[in-house]
Amino acid sequence: MTLRQVVEAHGVRLRPFRAEDTADVVEGLADPVSQRFMTGPPYPYTEVDARWWIDVGAPAVWTGGGAVYAVADPATDRLLGSVNLNDAVPARGQAGIGYWVRPTARGRGVATAGTRALSDHVLSNGATRLELLTHPENTASQRVALAAGFRHEGSRRSAGTGRDGGRHDLLAWVRLADDPPGPVTRLLPDLPGGVLTDRVVALRRLAPDDADLMYRLHSRPEVVANQAPPVPPTREAIGRRCRLAESAWLTGDIARLLITDAASGEPVGSCGLSYTDVAAGEASVGYALLPVWRGRGYATRALRLLVDWAFGPVGVARLTAGTVPDNTASHRVLERVGFRREAVQRGRLPGLAGARLDDLTFALLSADPR
Repeated sequence: MTLRQVVEAHGVRLRPFRAEDTADVVEGLADPVSQRFMTGPPYPYTEVDARWWIDVGAPAVWTGGGAVYAVADPATDRLLGSVNLNDAVPARGQAGIGYWVRPTARGRGVATAGTRALSDHVLSNGATRLELLTHPENTASQRVALAAGFRHEGSRRSAGTGRDGGRHDLLAWVRLADDPPGPVTRLLPDLPGGVLTDRVVALRRLAPDDADLMYRLHSRPEVVANQAPPVPPTREAIGRRCRLAESAWLTGDIARLLITDAASGEPVGSCGLSYTDVAAGEASVGYALLPVWRGRGYATRALRLLVDWAFGPVGVARLTAGTVPDNTASHRVLERVGFRREAVQRGRLPGLAGARLDDLTFALLSADPR
């Protein structure tokens, strides 16, 4: 595979690094975000490190069978970031791809353009498969992967190392030579304007700062009693759930939302949507409210908003909700929105000490009245 030294595509220029890039390399790799998610660059990152990279490090990547480019503005030729090819396995036609962008150049599509430009060039020169690995909390990088045509393939457990020596999972995103060009269509699109609201309640994506609230809600005895198995979550587990909420949304695993009072912004509870059968267009919903907000119609309103989004922008055809048979309050909410009782699946859910719980399923079709 022979790659050009200069590639111009998608509104950016890929070229070799130059001495005049030194200050911009320092800006890009000394940045706290780069330092958090890139463990290779030294800390602190200095001008000496940037000069070494330009004179020695980058040329060594090419010598070793990889490729590394400065991503530059075609009009000014100023460095905006970098994109690289690594871990090449020629026998498999496979390689990895990575990128970084200067803080002042972020939010302009530079990483997406650079990644698309290099990917197109590499795949048109004999490569079959490109793999992009991201930290689970690096959602900006995950959005770049999707926009550049990379599909989520799964997780590599403990494949990443932190600066503290700890290990963490990496998410794998893959683009094949015969994949259709352009961004990947997500299973769970972003909320329009970032929020769903009927002016009484509002739904937004769960965020890391919601962890304490979610722990208080989901560790309440009556909430735990309606889970399977009915075991209280740990604070650590709830914190991780909130930190990874955006990532889980981007991978299509689950959309977790915070329910708030639209007027005051006060938190009301949480709800979620997850696919149970992608090919069949079926997804499931769930919800829980803080005690002070119960009995005031907030759960019904939140569920209606979630249902409209699921049947609209998400495009599912059928929604289900599994409940324990004695959760009559939840049954009333579902029926008010139009869900119908379908079946009791005996012993479907795990209980405590080896016991099994029945699952009463409700369902709603996109064509059903609601």
